[in-house]
Amino acid sequence: MPRWIILTIDIIIVVFSIVLAYLLRFNFHIPEVELKPFPIVLAFIVFIRLVSFLIAKTYAGIVRYTSTEDVFRIFLVISSGSLVFVFTNIIKYHFIDSTYLIPFSIIIIDFFTTTLLMVIFRMIVKVTYLELINPSKAQTNVIIFGAGEAGIITKNALDRDAEIKYKILAFIDDNPQKIGKKVEGVTIFGRDKLKELLETNTIAHVIMSTQNIKAEHKQEIIETCLAYNTKVLNVPSASSWINGELSFNQIKKINIEDLLERDIIKLDKEKIGKQLIGKTVLITGASGSIGSELVRQIGYYATNKLILTDQAESPLFHLELECMDKFRNKDFEIIIADICNKSRIEHIFQQYKPDIVFHAAAYKHVPMMEQNVAEAVKTNIDGTNILADLSVKYKVQKFIMVSTDKAVNPTSVMGTSKRIAEIYTQALNQKKSTKFITTRFGNVLGSNGSVIPLFREQIEKGGPVTVTHPDITRYFMTIPEACQLVLEAGAMGKGGEIYIFDMGKSIKIVDLAKKMIKLSGLTLGKDIQIKFTGLRPGEKLFEELLNDQENTMPTHHSQIMIAKVKEYDLHDISKEINILIKLIDQQDDTRIVKKMKEIVPEFKSQNSIYEKLDAQD
Repeated sequence: MPRWIILTIDIIIVVFSIVLAYLLRFNFHIPEVELKPFPIVLAFIVFIRLVSFLIAKTYAGIVRYTSTEDVFRIFLVISSGSLVFVFTNIIKYHFIDSTYLIPFSIIIIDFFTTTLLMVIFRMIVKVTYLELINPSKAQTNVIIFGAGEAGIITKNALDRDAEIKYKILAFIDDNPQKIGKKVEGVTIFGRDKLKELLETNTIAHVIMSTQNIKAEHKQEIIETCLAYNTKVLNVPSASSWINGELSFNQIKKINIEDLLERDIIKLDKEKIGKQLIGKTVLITGASGSIGSELVRQIGYYATNKLILTDQAESPLFHLELECMDKFRNKDFEIIIADICNKSRIEHIFQQYKPDIVFHAAAYKHVPMMEQNVAEAVKTNIDGTNILADLSVKYKVQKFIMVSTDKAVNPTSVMGTSKRIAEIYTQALNQKKSTKFITTRFGNVLGSNGSVIPLFREQIEKGGPVTVTHPDITRYFMTIPEACQLVLEAGAMGKGGEIYIFDMGKSIKIVDLAKKMIKLSGLTLGKDIQIKFTGLRPGEKLFEELLNDQENTMPTHHSQIMIAKVKEYDLHDISKEINILIKLIDQQDDTRIVKKMKEIVPEFKSQNSIYEKLDAQD
């Protein structure tokens, strides 16, 4: 609808309102004394209203998308015009002829009628448009979780969607003061009524509009919806809305990460900040899943300089672009380097003299390392030793190593290589010059090589979704959560500790696959299949966080514990590791694995050709 038509209709409403105001005020019998000046009064009111409409551009909005913001603008514009009439009366009465141009009662009636009619006109156009664009489409029932401002904005976004005709069946809210009330004609129910609503109605979507819901409550809602084949959608945070307005296209499906997430970790940010303030921080494996998240989190602290190293060129390039965008005032250096290249790494230590090292670089794929034993030893053990020795030589204050739960009672070359790296750095702590701290946790959601991206890709291709074993379980945590705990452990560490993280409950991988299939809106056995492929070389059925001979001590943080582990003599373990590293040049995997088993006696191979070495014992 052209703007001039809207403006014309608004002016017609103004004329109608002032006539109606006079008629109502004088009981439909306007006295002669009021009729005589009426043309002048009408012209004056129309002129003031027209000027105010032109200034405020009330006619410029798209009428079919009228929102509460538009209604408020109309209220302000009509109010300002009515105030002009009031001031005109005051001036005329006190300074001209002691009479009023417009009776005050007329001003009041006109204010209400003009405002009401202008809003009604826009609402009629909006409702008519919404009905006309979807004349034959069936309504799609939706429930919105959260009856606050975000919930109302979500409802408005659904009302504006031209593709599908949505019917907001109910709001769900945890606030007892809202339950039983209505928002824009929609009843608010408590969370306990969700199951009943899903049972008695065909609900296409449950949309999570609120951002501050507890993780356990969110999981409960998602599980309930999955049981009734109802899709769960998530409203992004307001910071990501386009021009401050939410569109339906921004409302996304719930991811499996949302289903597995836990409540936000409370960090001792003051302690972490004190450790990092004014320090030069070196992060290895900086472009990997864990390394890049460490960069993002450390970047917000007042460090002196960030040294970001990795041998992966393209990911490091993308990390540099991200840092330039997010941390424009941060001093950071991007360096391509292999941690096994001692001269290259020593040059970095000489030039930048790091105060703190976060060591996240490692080979992590269990089956791959089972087939590339020498490379696992070279990177995970020799590379760590080089970094650790140089940290002592150049007086690094703290060295925080990222390890894995696969180092506990290892069944693979990868897990054992990380365990040997743990042993060496812990023993090196005996020199007292550098504090060596190890952090140990399980699988990280969405990380490179994680099962989540693999399943997602397989589902998008139509399956099958491959699971190694029906009973296999794993611990999971999100990448940000893991890195937060690494920072916390690094801040509290006194040296020599192996910190383990509370990973929550162990999850069956097949259940994870089933939930991901449901979240994708597919039906297992009909739209997609699950295929069991058998355990891969070195793979465990169940992951552990502690060795059988270990126990734990609590810390001030409920999600971080200290593992009490066997201590090794630095001289003895250095001698054994040096022998192991020399075997790399021979490229004899069997001899290398045999030596690894001597260093770590609890290393028992599973689903691997190296099981024969255990049989020889």
